[in-house]
Amino acid sequence: MALFNFLKQKQNRTTNLAGGQAYTQTPQMQLVSILLTSFAQDQFYRSAKNTFDDIVKLLPQVDAQFAAKAAVFARNEYGMRSITHVLAAELAAHASGQVWSKNFYDRIVRRPDDMLEIAAYYFGKGGKTLPNAMKKGFASAFARFDGYQLAKYRGEQKAVKLVDLVNLVRPMPNERNALALKQLVAGELKSDLTWEAKLTQAGQVAETAEEKAELKSAAWAELLRANKLGYLALLRNLRNIAEQAPELAQEVAAQLTDRRRIKQSLVLPFQYLSALDAIQDAQVEQKRLFLNALNTALELALDNVPRFAGRTLVVLDDSGSMTSGRTKYANRTPLQIGSLFAAALFKANDADLMRFSDEASYVRENPADSMAGIAERLVKNARSAGTNFHAIFQTAKQKYDRIVILSDMQGWMQGGAPKAPLAEYRRKYDANPFVYSFDLQGYGSLQFPEQNVFALAGFSDKVFDLMQLLETDRLALIREIEKVELN
Repeated sequence: MALFNFLKQKQNRTTNLAGGQAYTQTPQMQLVSILLTSFAQDQFYRSAKNTFDDIVKLLPQVDAQFAAKAAVFARNEYGMRSITHVLAAELAAHASGQVWSKNFYDRIVRRPDDMLEIAAYYFGKGGKTLPNAMKKGFASAFARFDGYQLAKYRGEQKAVKLVDLVNLVRPMPNERNALALKQLVAGELKSDLTWEAKLTQAGQVAETAEEKAELKSAAWAELLRANKLGYLALLRNLRNIAEQAPELAQEVAAQLTDRRRIKQSLVLPFQYLSALDAIQDAQVEQKRLFLNALNTALELALDNVPRFAGRTLVVLDDSGSMTSGRTKYANRTPLQIGSLFAAALFKANDADLMRFSDEASYVRENPADSMAGIAERLVKNARSAGTNFHAIFQTAKQKYDRIVILSDMQGWMQGGAPKAPLAEYRRKYDANPFVYSFDLQGYGSLQFPEQNVFALAGFSDKVFDLMQLLETDRLALIREIEKVELN
């Protein structure tokens, strides 16, 4: 889902990181905003350390159980990893003695290395021994993993290895992992069955370049046909597969466009852009087939974009700060992320498209074009100037039922917050639109204090479900987070 914040108080004024007038979010909403947008990497206006410091400052200001539910929500619904590891470790002191804490440390784990990262961060901050709740939760989480998964995430080169964690938490062996746990402790567990190991072995045993090519192709074929290659791994290795096993093109295309796998993978929509880049740059057979499959998969990844009644205006911030602050995660800027969502909303609705930085202007695009194509042009034609939210409402030419703004919320031109232009737009067109303000960096400040204005954050396609709910239920996000079961 996404971040929702409805402010009634006009005195919640602040100065944003760009120096402009803004409005504060509640501590709860600031925390969720960070969880849903931060990849624990430096951003344009805030470093990763600042982000971690913000979490430390916010935790005493929010209910610990809500913070735990929000972390599980971000991990399981959005696929957010590193930032939820930070929160899980920092939450240890606040969760101590709580009846839900063991279940939290169980549910925050989707892969074995989640436990390694949380423990490493905890020890790195000076923790001497793992808290009991963390031990019990991790011990419970082990029961979900089989030998293949335990071998794959042994973490042999990490500060905290999986064997270290087993010795610390003493998980109860079961049918699926008893042998693997025994081998792990004895130093005998190997990752021979992982796809990485399969390919490494193919390269090591070959004596000629031709034999190496044949073995690599056979390894890819075995992995794909046995469904041993996860969806994200398929995306990340698409160029290698296309080059080393071109005969698998049809099979790869079918797996890429498998709606069920897309939904289960928690792959973020913008990660398809990296795969598109890789194939575009490669000299491979059936390039068109791969590109078509990726574009189809991208459309499927966002196939639950709501069809809103009435007229919609989609507005993309293409100012300088939106073109910087790349994350290590898929190496994408806020502008690239925002452009993808702008294209999705534009294609799915009776919508107009606008861009703004120091000025605003309407953008002409063909809604029948691909999402990736529209997004690419929005990025290519970015102005990269200042950030003037006033220009949006001064440029809007008609009455809209909703206005969706995709930005890092760091407005500073003409003072920042566009309260007066929004009021004038409403008066001029006798309009009272829902305004959805997407914070693409989670910096924690808003540009709008008005009613019918919703602040959202996050990159998941699930955010669109929430938008539909918000027009009838202002507490939609709170309700979704509170539904998370920890007891």
